[in-house]
Amino acid sequence: MNRSIIKYVLGHVLKIESLLMLLPCAVSIFYGEKVGIYYLCVAAVCFGLSWLMIRKKPQNKVFYLKEGCISTALSWIMMSFFGCLPFWLSREIPSFTDAMFETVSGFTTTGASILSEVESLSHAALFWRSFTHWIGGMGVLVFILAVIPLSSGASNMNLMKAESPGPSVGKLVPKIKATARLLYLIYLGLTVLEFILLLFGRMKVFDAMCTAFGTAGTGGFGFRNDSFASFSPYIQWVVTVFMILFGVNFNAYYYILYRQFKKALTMEEVRYYFIIILLAIAVIMANILDMTAGIFDALTQASFQVASVITTTGFSTADFNMWPSLSKTVLVMIMFVGACAGSTGGGIKVSRFVILFKSMGKELNSYIHPKSIQKIKIDKKPVEHEVVRATNAFIVAYLIVFVVSLIIVALEGRDLITTFTSVVATINNIGPGLELVGPAGNFGFFSCPSKIVLMFDMLAGRLELFPMLLLFYPGAWKDMLTKKKEKAVKSE
Repeated sequence: MNRSIIKYVLGHVLKIESLLMLLPCAVSIFYGEKVGIYYLCVAAVCFGLSWLMIRKKPQNKVFYLKEGCISTALSWIMMSFFGCLPFWLSREIPSFTDAMFETVSGFTTTGASILSEVESLSHAALFWRSFTHWIGGMGVLVFILAVIPLSSGASNMNLMKAESPGPSVGKLVPKIKATARLLYLIYLGLTVLEFILLLFGRMKVFDAMCTAFGTAGTGGFGFRNDSFASFSPYIQWVVTVFMILFGVNFNAYYYILYRQFKKALTMEEVRYYFIIILLAIAVIMANILDMTAGIFDALTQASFQVASVITTTGFSTADFNMWPSLSKTVLVMIMFVGACAGSTGGGIKVSRFVILFKSMGKELNSYIHPKSIQKIKIDKKPVEHEVVRATNAFIVAYLIVFVVSLIIVALEGRDLITTFTSVVATINNIGPGLELVGPAGNFGFFSCPSKIVLMFDMLAGRLELFPMLLLFYPGAWKDMLTKKKEKAVKSE
């Protein structure tokens, strides 16, 4: 294992985080708050540590997928640890575990909160909570690849694969650095556009900024106790539209930018994504019509909640705990589906379900025509066996992590719906679940062990499981332990 390049990557991540922490410092100064000193101190510590880690460049800059996954997993844990310190040191979140939970939830764009009262937080804290969504949405390592030449193209691809959501990652343009830059330009452009449209709705600048960050990262941390219930229908619709847009595979925006409209319109995953959204909205709208002020109100509520859940954003305009069973069942189902691959959304991803259903169809066809040779195709292109195998492996790993997490959290003795949906909401990076963890509740009542499990689920869900699981796989560390033993024998 190339430990020097892992340390080098971690050092750059810490450096970027130290610079980003200066933004809540500026917010604190602007609003005349004293908590900015904590962000400044932590930023200084991060910068000092990063300097020690990157001052000596590694001789061997080549790293494989194993190093990419371990670098990614350790980066996100490290970012969360240092990112939570200002919350804890300022006592805005007195418990370190709670501060860590809130920050992990922020960076992984989950939006599951332990706070019951957010309006009493400082502007710096509210800004940092929402900004962590924006940082985590596209990924800090993708940002680093866009601005810093870490290694060769093949090695950079391994790092990008480990962090980017979806069953497969490819280059939009020939160079990885150019691809990363393009992704961030699209990401930034959509964020700015939403920010401007929110200002047209007479939203305050600070609120519009936090909303745009949360929507772009499909995060879900609100700055009001009722999330978005008290905002105008115009603002709710703007947020609804942009939640859906950020759940679209960013390859579609690349095609649109380069006027390849036919390719964008024929993307199979995106088409199924919109079909699922429309069907879910229609079912829920019809189901809650009697509970609302009319057709438009029912459409607005159904659209917002469906967009929020399928994109794993987690904002809310209604307490869907009070909705009929059918509506809640539909929401739980799309919690698992999630957004498109290559978007900022979480969940299992639409593309994986497309592959699984086509695999099932292929298998059924083999029973009817045993000698037939049929290939799974998406967008009229054959899906490689490696992608199908990886999809099957992901589903198996997902089920194992889900069941183990469910059993551990169930030891607390909470009701089944709370326990089940708390794991669903964290591993799929959604935020709110049902019952005690519904839109009107929070995760603060869980014990420390359960919070640690749910934090792991949030990180595993955001990083597509395997980078986090690799940290606990003995084979990943075998060569390093063998070298240590050899050194020990030689020294003797």
